[in-house]
Amino acid sequence: MSGLTPFFIAYIAAWTAACVAAVVVYLRDIPAFAISHRDYWRFLGAPWKLATFAIATAGITLIAPYTGDPTWDYVDALLMSVLTFATAPWAIGVIWLALCGRAPPGQAYVAACAWLFSASWCYDIYLVWRDGSYPPTWLANLGASSTLYVTAGMLWNLEWRAGRGVVFGFMLDGWPAPAADRPGQHRIWWIALPLMLFAAIAILSFVVANPFG
Repeated sequence: MSGLTPFFIAYIAAWTAACVAAVVVYLRDIPAFAISHRDYWRFLGAPWKLATFAIATAGITLIAPYTGDPTWDYVDALLMSVLTFATAPWAIGVIWLALCGRAPPGQAYVAACAWLFSASWCYDIYLVWRDGSYPPTWLANLGASSTLYVTAGMLWNLEWRAGRGVVFGFMLDGWPAPAADRPGQHRIWWIALPLMLFAAIAILSFVVANPFG
């Protein structure tokens, strides 16, 4: 890690402290966090969510070495994909609720740290370990991956409810909970497909730039 500048040493220390603080906040009141509950994981376990996660993860991981970006490999592609699926639906929902005054600031803080760690900091620290220096793409990755993170959080929150139509789950009472109206869930695809297309175009743009690595 001799390649780290004072700025990046300070940056690592700052976000590490932020993550430690988030863990402390979480551990002080674990039951208050929806991500701790079985219903959240059942919510993520909907067949269409697992299928789209598997397809997206396989695609982004397999193309990683061929994007022309030397910082992107199988490890960080898989790690970021798994963390995004596990945390983005919860984090985006909690931040939305906090903005509406329906979730406490502490939960929003933990959600923001989960977002930043999944979309940026895990990528950064892996590359520091792998290459011995902070990735020059860290800021660009923060923006691009955060866009994909928000898109994923919205996608995997889509639900259909009789009388409401297609809505984001975090707008419903009792969120997160497994879908109650299974027969109507096929209607979400009118909203899901544009979100998936946006994410696919964003990812494939790296391949188009350098299709042969």
